[in-house]
Amino acid sequence: MRVWPLRFRNMPSGGVLFGDDSGGYFCADAEFLSRYVHGSLTSSDFDFLYRNGQAFENLNDLSFVGFAARWARRINLPKPLGFVILAPTLRCDMSCSYCQVSRAPETASAFDWSEQDTINALSWIDRTAGDNIKVEFQGGECLLRLDILERVRDFCRSRFHISEFVVCTNLQNVSEAAWSFLAPEDTFISTSFDGTPAHHELTRTRNSKETERFLSNLRRATTSFGPGKVSALPTLDPDALPSPEDVIQSYTQYGLNSIFLRRINHQGFARKRFRFSEAPDRWLEYYRRFIAAVVRHNSKSEVPFEEFYIAHLIRRILRGEGNGHVNLRNPNWLAKDYAVIDYDGRIYPSDEARMITRVGQIDLSIGHIHSGLDEVKLNQLQANASNFQDPDCQHCVFQPYCGLDVFDDLSRYGRIDVPRPQTDHCRLHQGLFDIAFEMIYSKDQSTRETVRKWLGAASLPSDVAPSPL
Repeated sequence: MRVWPLRFRNMPSGGVLFGDDSGGYFCADAEFLSRYVHGSLTSSDFDFLYRNGQAFENLNDLSFVGFAARWARRINLPKPLGFVILAPTLRCDMSCSYCQVSRAPETASAFDWSEQDTINALSWIDRTAGDNIKVEFQGGECLLRLDILERVRDFCRSRFHISEFVVCTNLQNVSEAAWSFLAPEDTFISTSFDGTPAHHELTRTRNSKETERFLSNLRRATTSFGPGKVSALPTLDPDALPSPEDVIQSYTQYGLNSIFLRRINHQGFARKRFRFSEAPDRWLEYYRRFIAAVVRHNSKSEVPFEEFYIAHLIRRILRGEGNGHVNLRNPNWLAKDYAVIDYDGRIYPSDEARMITRVGQIDLSIGHIHSGLDEVKLNQLQANASNFQDPDCQHCVFQPYCGLDVFDDLSRYGRIDVPRPQTDHCRLHQGLFDIAFEMIYSKDQSTRETVRKWLGAASLPSDVAPSPL
């Protein structure tokens, strides 16, 4: 019997986590690790590995083919354009302290799509996209150009079999025409709510009158359209973090039962105004406290509350799916199924690439809607789309679930060849995957119930947490 190569990592809660290239995993002890390393696995060990999919007897037997199928299922294959971020204006009616894209004042000129830009953008999407499309409108404050949003939506509804629209808005000044635009079932709202009203006021609205206006609009959105059409996420300063319990209470008070915890991004104006620690330890400690608070909340509430990113990691581990989050998919093919068109018509492989270019660090644009893609430049970036060849990722137990974030590396370090364990992306995600696996292996009933609810499962089978012990 032959055993597939295994990677391993000590778990903070005890035990050793083992993983293979296909995303299969199990938790064992130091004695098992010693037997594996020294080539002295017992017959019982081999039996477990065979049952768990980490061993096979002959080439092309059922266990071999099953492993290959699981490995292939995790590969992110190139697909036609299906998701596009459009920034028809860079103008904004707010001046948030951590703005990531260097917004322009609301009254500024030359920061909007022209008529020709709009025509060329729709033409480029028409030529490039497949049968279905998801459009995310960003800015600036995209509702300042409601006329362009309406034209894009009308075009997509007629061009594509399925179309969906997400309006990223600060919900600060919403006209009745905008409320009407947001009402249809295919149109969703994504907004920022920085944890609690007090923290939101500190970083965004700056005074109680503006805070109350935002909260009133948020409540109108969730009550008029239902919470399923509205998502909100905070941007939090690791040096001034709100209580997890207060954040959960604030979100649920406005009908929001999911949150995507985010630190202030190392982009845009925030680079100059906030202190960035290279070690995300403080953020991870907060994350742990937040997840613990979510578990406690869910043990008492009929409606489960979700921290989206940890829930996404758990689903990605268990189901081998979830390539919508570009920083985790592998390979992360750039400008294939996902692209960004900025206010000036330039095309970017990601929103982070747009931010880096905006502050003048490096030009990461890959084309223009007038002239198309720069294939030479795109292919140069494409060479670093996968973690398969990365010498550090090759030894990491989390490799099958994770991806590279070269744009964050460029933003923080000005280069992409920093040893992976020294990067913020790697250190952060090692900690987050630790949390995810601790929840998967937890024997605490409240934690298991939270995982079950996040998965939408009737129960958690025993093979969710395999172990030879």
